Amino acid sequence: MRFAKNRLRTTAVTAVAVAMGAATLTALPAATANAAADGLSVQYRTSATGGSADQAEPWFKVKNTGGTSVQLSSVKVRYYFKADSASASYRFACSWAVKGCANVTGTFGTLTNPTATADRYLEIGFTSGAGSLAPGADTGDLQLRFYQSNWAPLNQSDDYSFGASQTSYGDWSKVTAQLTGATLWGTAPSGNEPTDPPTDPPTDPPADGAALFDDFNYSSHSDPNISAHGWNVRSNSGGPGVPGATWAPENVTFANSGGNSIMNLETSTAGTGASTEQTEILTKSMKFKNGTYAARVRFNDAPKYGPDGDHLVQTFFTINDLKAPMADDYAEYDFEYLPNGGWGEPSNILYTTSWETYQPDPWVAVNQHSESRQSFAGWHDLVLTIDSSTIKYYIDGQLFGTHDAAYLPERPMSINFNQWLIDLAGQTSTTARAYDQQVDYVLHVKDQVLTPAQVAAKLAAYRSAGTTFEDTVPGS
Repeated sequence: MRFAKNRLRTTAVTAVAVAMGAATLTALPAATANAAADGLSVQYRTSATGGSADQAEPWFKVKNTGGTSVQLSSVKVRYYFKADSASASYRFACSWAVKGCANVTGTFGTLTNPTATADRYLEIGFTSGAGSLAPGADTGDLQLRFYQSNWAPLNQSDDYSFGASQTSYGDWSKVTAQLTGATLWGTAPSGNEPTDPPTDPPTDPPADGAALFDDFNYSSHSDPNISAHGWNVRSNSGGPGVPGATWAPENVTFANSGGNSIMNLETSTAGTGASTEQTEILTKSMKFKNGTYAARVRFNDAPKYGPDGDHLVQTFFTINDLKAPMADDYAEYDFEYLPNGGWGEPSNILYTTSWETYQPDPWVAVNQHSESRQSFAGWHDLVLTIDSSTIKYYIDGQLFGTHDAAYLPERPMSINFNQWLIDLAGQTSTTARAYDQQVDYVLHVKDQVLTPAQVAAKLAAYRSAGTTFEDTVPGS
């Protein structure tokens, strides 16, 4: 996390490489759904019928063909397409939906096995506000669209899921529909059949392996055990964030909740740089590289007091230092939640971003990211895995983004949590306000890729044994 970072999304068109990360799909014939206890079908039409268009307009109706009610929050629909260039980035929009556009989400992903007609997909999801579908019911119109971030024309003619003649609704097997991770409709592009994570992932973590675990069982920011356990509660000045802001170690506090210690990061402002206090805690050592990183983090949409609307960033990330502009041994891997938008976004959005390098002035970014425009208020299990070929981000056990080998780390990194303000443009009031971000625990297992289920099992083993801290990761 650095001062120049707050210019990332507003200057996306200057990025050297920006792409979306994602999961692969299970592909089953449409007929398979009819044999299942649960069933879905998808009808599709388009009003942008040309091979070249300013934007794609895939419209859908999702129908429950099974015998029991289906919660739409458990349904995902994927539309596959060929990116217009390797560095192309895309934006999703909902024009109108019977279920309400506020209850429809759109995220982009990259296929693990690209084909001649597909290397990306748009995944449509639903919030809990979309409700459920009774047997035989459908969602009604989902009038959706997507376009390149720089509004360059789209070539739809080579897109796997595009149907130029599909000007009225009809069953369309070139999109897929999943219910709680099981594919019940459609056929994915060839070579993208396996689910990830597996349907029945292992839950027993590997017995051996160096690890860092911290339950954040401390009395205050000045507890000597914090430093003894390798953490630094930041007090030095500098970015990222509002110019003139301070980093206030006293605003990192600890409290007991249900017999478990919780760390709280408070960020406050009264609308000026001088009144802004931000918070960060980070490992003093850069010794973490490949393996699994996990944390349970509570994001908050609303302030604990005062007016809402600040462009806030709540994070969990790993990072090392940029030795020179565009240095190829830089690395950074972020979970970043913006509850009130920022970087050109109008409302809440969560990013996961894998960095290769950057140049601060003039700003040039080399990264790959995934995003979801919806509220993530509440507790979430965040898992990042890095092996010799892939970077994967999971949220609450579900794969959120898969990023490419080009963004793998060359050097070890630190582990960080911080909460800071991008700017003061979101809320211009001079009334004092404060925001909280909570952290339950952090875990790193060196050189082992664990599934989210294995992370949960390892956490349970630590807590069953009464272990609140362990660090067997050797120095870099």
